Amino acid sequence: MRATLCVLLFATALHAEPGKVQFARDIQPILSANCFACHGPDPSTLKAGLRLDLRERALKAIAPGDPAKSELLTRIHATEDVMPPAKTGKKLSPREKKLLEQWIREGAEYQPHWAFVKPQQANLPAVKNAAWAKQKFDAFVLARIEQSGMQPTIAADRTTLARRIALDLTGLPPTIELADRFLKDTRSDALDRYVDEVMKLPAFGERWAQVWLDLARYADSNGYAEDQPRTMWKYRDWVIQAINDNMPFDRFTLEQIAGDLLPNPTMDQLVATAFHRNTLTNTEGGTNDEEFRNIAIVDRVNTTLQVWMGVTMSCAQCHDHKYDPITQEEYFKFFAIFNQTEDSDKGDNSPNLPYLSAEDAVRKKAYDVEFAEHDRAVRKLRPTLDADQAKWETAIKADAKALGKLPAPVQAALKIELAKRKPDQKDAVASAFFAADAELAPLGTLIDAVKKKLQTVQPVPTPIMKELPEKSRRATKIHLRGDWLNLGAEVKAGLPAAFPPIPKGEAANRLGVARWLVAPENPLTARVAVNRYWEQIFGLGLVETAEDFGIRCAPPAHQELLDWLAVEFSTNLKWDVKKLLKTMVTSATYLQSSQATPAGLEKDPDNRLFARGPRFRSSAEVIRDQALFVSGLLSPKMFGPAVRPPQPKNNLNAAFGPGTDWTTSSGEDKVRRGLYTSWRRTTPYPSMVTFDAPNRNVCTVTRPRSNTPLQALVTLNDPVYVEAAQALARRMLREGAGDPIGYAFRLCVTRAPSAAEAKRLAELYVKVRAEYAKNPKDAALLASDPLGPIPAGLDPVDLAAYTVVANVLMNLDEFFAKR
Repeated sequence: MRATLCVLLFATALHAEPGKVQFARDIQPILSANCFACHGPDPSTLKAGLRLDLRERALKAIAPGDPAKSELLTRIHATEDVMPPAKTGKKLSPREKKLLEQWIREGAEYQPHWAFVKPQQANLPAVKNAAWAKQKFDAFVLARIEQSGMQPTIAADRTTLARRIALDLTGLPPTIELADRFLKDTRSDALDRYVDEVMKLPAFGERWAQVWLDLARYADSNGYAEDQPRTMWKYRDWVIQAINDNMPFDRFTLEQIAGDLLPNPTMDQLVATAFHRNTLTNTEGGTNDEEFRNIAIVDRVNTTLQVWMGVTMSCAQCHDHKYDPITQEEYFKFFAIFNQTEDSDKGDNSPNLPYLSAEDAVRKKAYDVEFAEHDRAVRKLRPTLDADQAKWETAIKADAKALGKLPAPVQAALKIELAKRKPDQKDAVASAFFAADAELAPLGTLIDAVKKKLQTVQPVPTPIMKELPEKSRRATKIHLRGDWLNLGAEVKAGLPAAFPPIPKGEAANRLGVARWLVAPENPLTARVAVNRYWEQIFGLGLVETAEDFGIRCAPPAHQELLDWLAVEFSTNLKWDVKKLLKTMVTSATYLQSSQATPAGLEKDPDNRLFARGPRFRSSAEVIRDQALFVSGLLSPKMFGPAVRPPQPKNNLNAAFGPGTDWTTSSGEDKVRRGLYTSWRRTTPYPSMVTFDAPNRNVCTVTRPRSNTPLQALVTLNDPVYVEAAQALARRMLREGAGDPIGYAFRLCVTRAPSAAEAKRLAELYVKVRAEYAKNPKDAALLASDPLGPIPAGLDPVDLAAYTVVANVLMNLDEFFAKR
C-alpha cells in the first residue's frame, strides 16, 4: 500500500508541470478508480446508460469547454446523490475534482491508454551533468533526479560491484579469484569484460530460468488434491539452455507457445511447448476431465496475456472487463485459439514426447550395441535358451523350497503367464535363471549391468502441446458467467479489438498468436519484458504493477525511459536479452552506491527516482544457493530429474496422494541449486516458501519480499544452513592461510572485513571456543551433525567455534541482500 501511494505521489509530483491536462495521464486513473465500476465497459453493471470510458457516450454528462453545464461536475460536488455514491466508500479529493474541471474546460479530449499505444523512442532529455551518463538511457533517470532537486549517489566501489553484478546475473556471489581479476584489471573496459565473463557462466541460465519458471507455473506435480508426480524437468532444462544460449526473446516466445506448429519442429521445439502443459491436471477419481480441460485452457489464456502483455485477461472470463476494453466475447475468441489441442486432463498427461537429448541418444546407441553383443554371445553359447528357461521355470515352480529362496519380485513374476508379464517382470525372471546356471551366470551379470546403464538413458515422457487434426477441431462457445456447462453463442478464433490485428498472412492459431505477441505493432510485449528485467535488476519496476499494464495499473514513474528501453530491446537489440541486461548493469544508474542519505530517504523512500543503487533482499533460491556456494558444498551439476534436499519430516499424509515427507537425495543431488528442487504444488519446499517462493499453481509475475522471524529461524537452524556453516568452518581451516575469519568474510560478502568487524568476530571465536573447550562432546556434535565425521587433523573445538562464526557470517544482512 505504501509503495503504491509513493508511486502515485511521484506520478503526481512529476506530472504537475503547467500545461494542458492529459486524459490518459491525469483523468483516466481518476475515472477508472472511482467511476468505471458503474460507468465503464461492462454492460451488466452499467448505471443510467452512462459510459465514461468512451467520449461519445460520456458527452451525456460532459459539456466540453463548459464545466457549468457538465452533469459530471455537478454530481461530484453535490451534497445529495453525490458521485461516487457514499456506499462505495470512494471519494474524490479536491485535487481530483479540480483536474476534472480543468479537463472539461480544456475540451475534454480523450487519448488511448498509454500502454495500448505503440512505444516510441523519445529524444534524450537535456541534463546538467551530462558526463555522469554511461548508457544513453541514463539521461532519462538523471533528468528526473535533477528535476526533483536531488543528485545521483556516488559510484559504488569495485568490490561492491563485483558482488552485485555476479548476484544479479548468476544468482551466486563471485569467487574470490573472479572478483580479484576484476579488482586488478586496470583496462578501460574492465567492467565490460567482467560482465561478459559473468554472463558466460552456466549459472547465468540457472538464475534467470528461476524467474521464468515462476511465470510458467512450473512444478514437478499435477496439483489439486492428489498432486501426483509429473515429469516436466526436460522443459526446465530447455529454459536454462535457451537462456544460456541467449536465444532471442522473440524466438523464445514462438517456441514455447507454438513450437509444434513451426515447420519441421525439432525435439527441443516440441519440449518448449511444455510451457502451457504446466497447467494443473486433476487425477482424483470421479472428476470430469472436460471440466478440468476447460480450466486448463482458461489458465493458458490468462497466463499468455499476463506474461507477455501484462493484461489481466481473466477479468473477462465471466463478464466484460470492468476497466480494460476487453469483452467476454473477445475472451472466448482468444480461448478458441487454445481450445484446439489434444490434451484433455488425462492422468498420464498425454500427449507426451519421449525425449532423448543428443548426448543421451549417443550413449543409448553404444549401450544397445553392447547389449546386442552380449545377447549374441548367450545365443551362441545356448541356442536353446528359451526352451531351457521354460524348463527351469517349470522345475522351480514345482519345488516350493527352491522357489522360496528366490526374491519376492521373481516369485510374483513366475505366477504370471509369460505372455502377460511386464518387461521388468520378464527381466527379473531372466536374471534369476541366468544366476542359477553356472555357464550363463557371467554373461547374465554383464547383461544386467548393461540394462542398468540403459535405464539411465531412457526417453523422458515430457507433456507437450499438440494440435488437433482438422476433422476433430472443437467448437467454442461463450461460457455464461464463466460456467463451462452454461454455454452461449459460438465464437470464432480471434483477438481483442483493442490491440493490433494478427500479422498479415498469419492464421488465428497459437503460432499466429506467438507472432502477434512479438510483432513490431504490439504495444505491450517489449514494455512488459523490459519492465520485468528492470525489476529484477533494480528491485522496482518502472511500472510497479508488473502483472497489470491495463487502465488501472500504477502510473509509470518513468514512461519515456520505459518506452525507450522497449524500442531498444525489440528493434535495436533484436530481442537480445544479454545485451539488454549488460546495458542495464553497466549504466551509471546501476553503478551508484546504494547508501542512502537521510534527505534521500525522506524525499524518495522507495528509490522510485533511482537516485541511488539497488539494495534489496535476494530470492529464496539465491539465499540457499549462496550458502551452499560459499561453504563449498554446492554441486555444479546441471539438468536432469528433480532432486530432494533435506527438509524437516512432518509425518503428515494428505487425504489423497502421497505424504508430505520424502527421502533425501544422495550424494551431490542433495546440494544442487534450488531450481532443481522437486516442486510439489501442495507442499513446496518449506524453507523456500518461508522466503516467499510461490506454490506455482498459477503464474507468478512478482514475488513479494517479506521480513519475518521465521526466516531467521530457517537460516539459523535449518539443517541445510547448519551443514553449510559446518562446511564453511572446515574450509576456513583448510584454506584460510592464517586468517580464517578474513577469508570466510570475503567468501561470504566479497569485501574484506573492517578492523572493527574483524575484531568482533575474533572475540566471538575466542569466547565460543572457550565454552566448547569445556564441552568437547557438544563441540564434536556441532562440528559434525549433519555434515559428517570430522576430517583427520582438525580439532573439533576449533571447528565448533568456527561453525558459530560461519553461521553469523551467513546471517548478515549483507549476505541476504546485495548492496
